[in-house]
Amino acid sequence: MRIIVSAAIITIIVVLSGCSGMSTRDRNTALGAGVGAVGGAVLTNGSTLGTIGGAVVGGVIGNQMGNGKHKK
Repeated sequence: MRIIVSAAIITIIVVLSGCSGMSTRDRNTALGAGVGAVGGAVLTNGSTLGTIGGAVVGGVIGNQMGNGKHKK
């Protein structure tokens, strides 16, 4: 279990360091997909389909975050 947690932390650090040139919308999409994947995996006890579904839903939600914030 410790190896999985360590690998997840290292992966998050590497992914976030690669986000420096991304737009806010791209970062929100990536972050939403990551959170959605973890949530989907937890809710479905590690099911591959649940993890992928969570990543897709999280990515869409992250992409749409702030949409219309600047509309008047």
